[in-house]
Amino acid sequence: MNEYAPEGRLLNLEENRRAQSSPRLLREAMREGRMLEAPAVFCDSRHNLGVELGCMKGIIPREEGALGIRDGSVRDIAVISRVNRPVRFIVEEIRKDESGREYAVLSREKAQRKCLEARVAFLRSGDIVDARITHLESFGAFADIGCGIVALMPIDAISISRIEHPKERFTVGMDIKAIIKHIENGRISLSHKELLGTWEQNAARFQAGETVSGTVRSVENYGAFVELAPNLAGLAESKDGVRMGQQASVYIKSILPDRMKIKLIIIDTFDHRREPVPPDYFITEGHIDRFLYSPVNCSKVIESSFE
Repeated sequence: MNEYAPEGRLLNLEENRRAQSSPRLLREAMREGRMLEAPAVFCDSRHNLGVELGCMKGIIPREEGALGIRDGSVRDIAVISRVNRPVRFIVEEIRKDESGREYAVLSREKAQRKCLEARVAFLRSGDIVDARITHLESFGAFADIGCGIVALMPIDAISISRIEHPKERFTVGMDIKAIIKHIENGRISLSHKELLGTWEQNAARFQAGETVSGTVRSVENYGAFVELAPNLAGLAESKDGVRMGQQASVYIKSILPDRMKIKLIIIDTFDHRREPVPPDYFITEGHIDRFLYSPVNCSKVIESSFE
């Protein structure tokens, strides 16, 4: 069981469910300081989270709801937004209420602090990590990189092909891979486009003479840019009625690696919003110091450095 994985990964694991199946096993997990996970089912007026354990009810006091709540550096929305979602926690103690029923006092903050000190503190720029999308804004995607510790992925770091909004690539709850871009004053920034492959890797999936599907990303007076893959787009000849965001059927006229260009002819377009699908990665683990997107002999150089 990877206790430092993004929240939600432990929820249905047998070891996690078994630890919550009886007061005895829950006390055992408490003595061992093990991290567990369960759904938060309500948040009271004081912003204490109620958690449904298998054998009893649990409560996460507001101050224990997330790193930064206690000192005010994180807003209470970090706690409120966990309702109906899994939370990672450590069992602090087991008490009895006024009716004599047992309930568990839990700490999400201590689970996050443990993850921060044991794992996140050792991450460096260029490290590839597991992440889970938590919410989307026009400027980027927020992702849990472990125990509910959230990092920002700016919109221009999501893919080489430009998008209007992260919802075109991700959905909340989607599991992805990400690269640690930089860590500064406790803030973590992520990148993603480097994992989606170079121009040559993506272009190798297509051949001149094929007709394939794509998405119109922009329309200029000299033609339309059509995305064939998140890290690959081609330029199509101008055609009346083509609009940004449309789906397109395009004929591949030529592929020119030395100029990093793909020439297309639009066969047809139609209005339809494609639902995001899990990304297809060329790299899934390890560390990256430098990523060269453009072909080696191309005069235009596009690269990323994590050194």
